[in-house]
Amino acid sequence: MDLTSIQDPSFLKRMSVPEMEALGADIRRFLIEKLAETGGHLAPNLGVVELTLALHRVFDSPKDQLVWDVGHQAYVHKILTGRTKQFDTLRQYNGLCGFPKRCESDHDVWETGHSSTSLSAAMGIAIANELKGRSEDRAIAIIGDGALTGGMALEALNHIGAEKQNVIVILNDNEMSIAPNVGAMHNMLGRMRASRKLKHAREEVESLIKHIPIVGGPLERSGERVKDMLKSALIPGTFFEELGFTYFGPADGHDLKDLLETLEYAKKIDGPVIVHVITKKGKGYRPAELDGVGTWHGLGPYKIESGEVIKGKVKGPSYSKVVAETVTKVAETDERVTLITPAMSVGSKLDCFSKKFPERMFDVGIAEQHAVTLAGGQATQGLKPVVSIYSTFFQRAYDQLVHDICRQNLNVVFTIDRSGLVGADGETHQGVFDIAFMRHVPNIRILMAKDEEELQQLVYSALRYDDGPIAIRFPRGEGIGVPMSGALNEIPLDVWEVEAEGTDVAILTFGPQVQDALEVREQLAGTLSVRVINCRTIKPLDDVMLTSLYEEGIPLVTLEEAALAGGFGSSVLEHASDARQFPRVLRLGIPDRYIEHGGVNQLLEEIGLRPSQIAESVQQFVQATNRQNV
Repeated sequence: MDLTSIQDPSFLKRMSVPEMEALGADIRRFLIEKLAETGGHLAPNLGVVELTLALHRVFDSPKDQLVWDVGHQAYVHKILTGRTKQFDTLRQYNGLCGFPKRCESDHDVWETGHSSTSLSAAMGIAIANELKGRSEDRAIAIIGDGALTGGMALEALNHIGAEKQNVIVILNDNEMSIAPNVGAMHNMLGRMRASRKLKHAREEVESLIKHIPIVGGPLERSGERVKDMLKSALIPGTFFEELGFTYFGPADGHDLKDLLETLEYAKKIDGPVIVHVITKKGKGYRPAELDGVGTWHGLGPYKIESGEVIKGKVKGPSYSKVVAETVTKVAETDERVTLITPAMSVGSKLDCFSKKFPERMFDVGIAEQHAVTLAGGQATQGLKPVVSIYSTFFQRAYDQLVHDICRQNLNVVFTIDRSGLVGADGETHQGVFDIAFMRHVPNIRILMAKDEEELQQLVYSALRYDDGPIAIRFPRGEGIGVPMSGALNEIPLDVWEVEAEGTDVAILTFGPQVQDALEVREQLAGTLSVRVINCRTIKPLDDVMLTSLYEEGIPLVTLEEAALAGGFGSSVLEHASDARQFPRVLRLGIPDRYIEHGGVNQLLEEIGLRPSQIAESVQQFVQATNRQNV
């Protein structure tokens, strides 16, 4: 079938099961070929081909609202809703988003990029349907078994079941999120996978009970406790039934006939329903099917025949690897060090620690709030926990940072991966808000290194620090290729460094932007003398150096790949105000809006943060300042 001819999913209702199976094969082939060129979330989408076809066949989108959890598995949904022609631009600047996007299609009813939000959103949609007299419209949430471990998902299950709301939950059980799932919920679902399928579980078991000698008859009428015990032993979905859901499954997520039959049953039920579907992540592409560590969850271009991922030239080790290896090295001599992560062990390259110290490694699943407070509990007992977390996911544990860690001034180290712009994953994943939401919280220190060598020294220094919480930010990707020293040395955590001298203007920056500032200095060498200051301690500020800069009267430019509102530049202005000083300050950073997907350099250019653009802004600022001083 020509996939580019698809305008909406209504045509599926006229197709036979064999025709749908052939369409599914075409879609798999299309995804494997297209993503080999653009990259993207291959394995999650290959795993939901039949499920997505069945959902669009049984339900009437957008009248019935499909709510995708995380959203990285919505490519098939995008194909069936008329966006095939845009796949050449997938996750590229001004192109098709890799997640559901409401402005792209009426069929995208909920935008997401983080896990565990779908059930709450579907509950809200179902309530709105009822209040507007559209109770026949169904809200269908599609959530993975990994996302079901998130506290927000469990809160929503509790509410949906209690209110008996018309929400259908599709539990896409593939035993993986990015990496293999962990925890008691995962183990429970494993037992359910091994159970026999009961399409009419409640009715069949109750019928069985009635025909058991002695138990049937009098005990059937009065022995509710015995019945409950037998149901618990025989029904795989008892946990969900106890929460108020009707349970169907486990269903074979790659058997269209089975899926269609199960979904038709679920559609007829009033009240909340769980449809437990077993799928294979990466289905139909051998390298992705065999992946046990999450390589094929989301990746760049690859060679279809061999499955080899195409990589660009690497200058230095990845920042994630530098952090993980430094923590591991310190843990060899400091038994207090533990490592906690909310399901990001693969992305943050924590295998070196987990292999060496499995008893001190805690992957808590997709549970950021729990991860942070767990670290706090460990810290009260004299341990030195490190929480390895992405910037975008750290947002989800803000209250725990404020209430549980900083308020008690506990010795927890946060290593914040993917800080700054991350590119193709777009606005839901850009790590640009953490400085603003951490900076105003008492007791915490915030650090960011200019390169991989300084990063390992900052990590070491943070682990040696025993007077409260510390957050170390670092970007996605590889270092710049500087020589790495074998020795670890402590760095003062409140002192900045002058990277290059200058007399006309001083650029205050940190992280990779130190290199940008040095490039700006070179570009302006013929017209301005630019001082570059590495402000590696974002909080606290270097009071001594700032006071010296005020006294000198040199114009200041703050540069950050982070939100300007409440960010580093704001802190410099606040410091000046408190000191009753009024320096000329230009703040450069992320404007007050969400930054969508695209190449990082393209995004930086869009917001005026490429070195040539910075140079122009600095030159205009200094010229304006000089005119005002005349």
